[in-house]
Amino acid sequence: METGYYSIALLGSPLEPLTYRGKNFLVIGTEVEVFLSTRTIHGVVIAQCEKPDFTTQPIGEIAPFCYSDTQIKTANFISDYYGCSLGEALNLFVPFPVHPEPVVGFMVRLAHHERMTIDITLSESQSQALDFIRAHSVSLLFGDTGAGKSEIYMSRMDEIFREGKRCLLLLPEISLTPQMEKRFCNHFSDSVVLWHSKMTPKQKKVTLEKIYNGTAHIIVGPRSALFLPIADLGLIVVDEEHDESYKSSSRPRYNARDMAVYIGNLLKIPVVLGSATPSLGSYSKYPFFRLRGGYFEAKRTFDFEPSLEALTPTIDRAIMENNVSGHQAIVFIPTRANFKYTVCDACGYHVECPFCSVGMSQHKNSRALKCHYCNYTEVLPKVCPKCQSGALRTTRLGTAEAVEHFKGLNEDLRVQQFDRDIITTQNKLIKVLEAFNNKEIDLLVGTQMLSKGHDYHDITLAVVMGIDNLLSQSDYRAREKALSLLVQIAGRSGRKQNATVLVQSFNESFFRGYLDDYEQFLIDELRIRNGRYPPTKKLARLLYAHKNGLKAKAEMERAVEQIERIGQVQMVGFGASPIEKIADKYRFQILLRSDKSTDLIRAIKQVKSPLCEIDMDPLEFT
Repeated sequence: METGYYSIALLGSPLEPLTYRGKNFLVIGTEVEVFLSTRTIHGVVIAQCEKPDFTTQPIGEIAPFCYSDTQIKTANFISDYYGCSLGEALNLFVPFPVHPEPVVGFMVRLAHHERMTIDITLSESQSQALDFIRAHSVSLLFGDTGAGKSEIYMSRMDEIFREGKRCLLLLPEISLTPQMEKRFCNHFSDSVVLWHSKMTPKQKKVTLEKIYNGTAHIIVGPRSALFLPIADLGLIVVDEEHDESYKSSSRPRYNARDMAVYIGNLLKIPVVLGSATPSLGSYSKYPFFRLRGGYFEAKRTFDFEPSLEALTPTIDRAIMENNVSGHQAIVFIPTRANFKYTVCDACGYHVECPFCSVGMSQHKNSRALKCHYCNYTEVLPKVCPKCQSGALRTTRLGTAEAVEHFKGLNEDLRVQQFDRDIITTQNKLIKVLEAFNNKEIDLLVGTQMLSKGHDYHDITLAVVMGIDNLLSQSDYRAREKALSLLVQIAGRSGRKQNATVLVQSFNESFFRGYLDDYEQFLIDELRIRNGRYPPTKKLARLLYAHKNGLKAKAEMERAVEQIERIGQVQMVGFGASPIEKIADKYRFQILLRSDKSTDLIRAIKQVKSPLCEIDMDPLEFT
């Protein structure tokens, strides 16, 4: 058999595609085993090529999987736009089986679906929203919390399913709640499958089998679900589209919301974005339908306490009065554990991670100090490591400390910590939510987990602490992030009964001006950012990291000189990163700005180096 030569993208490798030889004819997209140095790795055939003038390695085993044309096109875009290798981009995807199980017939699936109870009755405004998203290839459902966005999603999914196609619902991982799962399963029966990081390998295998054989019609998951091998995909819904967790924090640093729109365009299928607090970029770019009001008629009253993040008599009184009335409450603190620094009052020393230039966070329950950047953990010291004094304290209030405080107010007050330190498994989440909805818990104290996807029907008090810490961040999106979070937290209360939202902030005039009109905030914010920041400008961050700080700095300075000579883009700034060392690597960065992403990409390609991590459309600047 005649030998053929193929360009192979190495899965997960930063290397560019390499040429290998094989005796079998290989279809583009075929997954194969190849040798790289002394090890065997998997790769993907991306092209047939001419015989090179150098010696090539043979292709090994041919895997029973293949990457589709759409997957390869998408991976090429990710590689080009987000600045990674094609192998790193392809590694995001789950391939299709070469010999898939027989797909369950569409008419059989449709008959099964028709036997299910159609329990969705849309209001007039919801029906108008449904008409709107039908009419647009990409649309934004700008709906208040509790306005019934999920019912609109499900109604559109019903229509797509009747066309013989399947649907993908993307959610932030933190929003993959038991309540959400129950709501979709009640309507779509066993045709719903979930995909998320907490699943066991066995559970993932079962889910993939259902996707392969066609019995999974509605696939629900976080950003990784976008890369599942879903044949006959007819709709992509991105809920909570503003959420930062759609942006990957490691290479490739893609944004799943933006990639959903790209894939929808490739497949010529509709994409629906949804949020009560849409990102400024989506609001300014896509046609939107404004869905106002909540499903329930309850009202929320906002009270502001001009105070720093602290447990005050005002908060204590509000919680106790609410408890006496027989209702439930939530307290939001924007950090978990006892974040952020552990400081000695005697000598001023603060305990830092030995591998990162950040303070260690105190976790009282496990009596440990933990670095939230590299996960280094050490035993909580009893005395100061520097002066041996016992005067150690934390500089910021954390959930564990707050829970202790509230338990001390009244021994009958049933308080539950609600963050990732406590809610470590799906079963724990289910148990806590069931206990809360059964009124076995009076007060939930937590972090961002409180704001995502949970329906609490008897919350009549929401306390929001530390919101000024978000507002004062050195981030051009600080106003947007702080207001969005306040609106989302407030939206967990007042579902069936009137509620009070108590906000600790010195910035009442800013928040109160937009609480009832988030769209006006977006209009004003767009005017403020115009000509300076996204969405009217494009940003890119080049991050240089190495254990030898001088080497990382020199590489950054070399790039700065090249960019200045190129002159295509504006250099906003460069130097040591705000957090200069993470995981024992020193970090330096360059922030670039331009009117067009193509100019940024062109400039970046000319200065790219092995030490450089590229972050297009960055959301993180530390």
